[in-house]
Parts: sequence; structure tokens; C-alpha cells
Amino acid sequence: MPSITEPKLISGNANRPLAEAVAKRMSMHRGSSVGLVDARVERFNDGEIFVEVYENVRGEDMFIIQPTSNPANDNLMELLIISDTLRRSSASRVTAVIPYFGYARQDRRTKARTPISAKLVANMIAGSGIERVLTMDLHAAQIQGFFDIPVDNLYASPIFALDLKHHFKDCMDEVMVISPDVGGVARARELAKRINAPLAIVDKRREKPGEIAEMTVIGNVEGKRCIIIDDICDTAGTLCKAAEVLMENGAQEVHAYITHGVMSGPAVERVSKSVMKSLVITDSIQPTDAVKKAPNIRIVPTAPMFAQAILNIWGGTSVSSLFDHDTLGPLYEGMYW
Repeated sequence: MPSITEPKLISGNANRPLAEAVAKRMSMHRGSSVGLVDARVERFNDGEIFVEVYENVRGEDMFIIQPTSNPANDNLMELLIISDTLRRSSASRVTAVIPYFGYARQDRRTKARTPISAKLVANMIAGSGIERVLTMDLHAAQIQGFFDIPVDNLYASPIFALDLKHHFKDCMDEVMVISPDVGGVARARELAKRINAPLAIVDKRREKPGEIAEMTVIGNVEGKRCIIIDDICDTAGTLCKAAEVLMENGAQEVHAYITHGVMSGPAVERVSKSVMKSLVITDSIQPTDAVKKAPNIRIVPTAPMFAQAILNIWGGTSVSSLFDHDTLGPLYEGMYW
């Protein structure tokens, strides 16, 4: 067993570019080369997942970088099987770095005879030998309590605050943060506090699932540059409708900052044709070619934050320190002066 363990990264197929970017950033932070462990994650003809690790990982501190995005079930199984592979290869500790935690929207029973799938997934992750989870912007904070292992939940709002101060530096007094629903007020308030901006809410009423009957703006948005903040953009229907309502209420322009760009179905087309001037998402989910080509969609990297969080976990130092501007700012100084 090595006398000094090094943080070692391994990736599934869910978001390989992010894993490579994290390895590159860790190399910059440490001043020594950090690469992805040489392994193959393949499928048999019937779809079964097979994993083989070509390097010795005995006694090593392993970090699996694998969001459970679309296809959620395949990527989740890859994560579990990679973990089992490492555990059976005598890795010292296995940490799952899950930038986007799938099934997080199923965090409670909304009606009779429905599952709490987020709890089931938490049990599966812990049962596979994973000893710690590092994720970003869980859809519901209480999911941390579903685990009996440590969970570090990072936030995208510090990154968004840096981006906003950079792109709106000449008109910050006109910026207003918008929560697209009552449930997201805490998230919006956090960003508003960071950039010292006022807060408004778009309250929506549904008559049946998937159909919005009415939207009401709570707050005066007239003449403001509205920034909608949310954690997930799936089909973008609610987001684009909220942007229209804000413009109808006198907003000067509307932008959106969303942590996880699921962007399924007609989402890209809706955003491209919407009244929103821009949609900013992170790379927690690997963007499709359509997302990359969309003229009003911009992607901000999460690799600097994840790389430093991994190093802090490995070194036994604070992860919450990354929420402070003075700590996070230098990590992104190449992007935001």
C-alpha cells in the first residue's frame, strides 16, 4: 500500500469532457500531472455494462466523475459498477462526484402509490461501496438526508454571481433576480444577496400537470434586467413562459441562469425562439451539439470548482470555503477579471 495516497480520477461515459477538464484543473492547482485512470466502460451486445480498470488502484483515494443525466439509468448503472470495481480492487476510499444527481425530482410522495426514487437511488449508491458523494445544486436539499454517508452539495450561485458581475458590470443597478416559482425563492435570494440586487417572484398556477393556467409576477420588474435563476431546465416551457410574462410586465430584458441544462425535447428550439436574450447553463450535463450551436445559450465551466472541491476532500480541508467570493474568485480569474 502506498505511503502517501494521491487523488485519482476515473470517469464513465456520461460527461467525459468535464472529467478531463477537472483532471486538467487539478494538474494546474497541484503543479503535477493528474490524469484519468486508464479504464474501459463498455457494453455487451444485450446492453449489459462491463468495466475494467487497467491501473493499480490498491489503497488509492478514488473519485468517480459521473453525472446521472440522460440516459439516466445507463449512467447510474455505470456509476454503481465502477464503484464495485474499485471496491473489489481494494481502493482505500471511493467518492462519487455526481455533478447532476438524477431522480432528484422524485424526492417525496406527491400522491398515493408513488415512489420516493431519490431515496432508492441513495440506497443503491451507498450499497455499491461509495463512501462520500460530491454533487451540485440538488433539486431538493433534503436529499442529503437520504444518505447515511457524507454528502457535499456545491452551489452554482457563486459562479453565476461572478458571471453576472462580469457581463452586467455597467448596469448592475438595473439587475433584478427572479425566482420562477415560490419553491425556488431561497435559491434566488442567495444569488440576489451575492450581487446586492432586488428579488421578485413569478407565481404559477396549474390546473392539471404539465399545463400552466396562469402566471403572476410578484414585484415590480418595470425597466429591470431580469435574471431568472433555477436549478433545472428540462423542456424550457415554464422558463420561456415566465420570460414572456416578465416582458409583458415591463422588463427591459430577460436572461436566465440555470445550473443543470437537461434540455430535452423541444427545449433548444423554444429557447432560441423565446424573448430571452440569453440562457446560461453549466457543463454539469454534457451539452449536445444543438445546445452548443444555439445563439442565445452560453455554457460556464464547473471544472475549477469541482477540481478544488476534490482536492479539499482529499486533503481534509473545508469544502464550504468554495462558497466565498475570495476563495472562488481566483479559480475563475482566467474567465472573469
